[in-house]
Amino acid sequence: MRIVGTAEGRRLNRQYRMKPYATNVLSFPYEKGRGDVVLCHPVIAREARAQGKTLAAHYAHLVLHGLLHLRGYEHEKKREAERMERLEIRLLARAGFGNPYTVE
Repeated sequence: MRIVGTAEGRRLNRQYRMKPYATNVLSFPYEKGRGDVVLCHPVIAREARAQGKTLAAHYAHLVLHGLLHLRGYEHEKKREAERMERLEIRLLARAGFGNPYTVE
């Protein structure tokens, strides 16, 4: 797990996803269930403020989201996204965090 700034987040997202901007989390699987998760702090902090979430809650969600990608979960299709979101909500609740998909 690694936390990066905007410039590195943008570079990685451009290099590996062909997207010209920094994103909140990137997952790089290299073995079944294992890999690297890269979190871009400025993006996460900005999103947390905009969504009215604590930084800790947003980080918890994105760390979990990245780890689930390493475990093979995806969200390109609606059914996959719903399955992944249900699991995220359930696991975050166990850790004491609210539903990351609702704005309070």
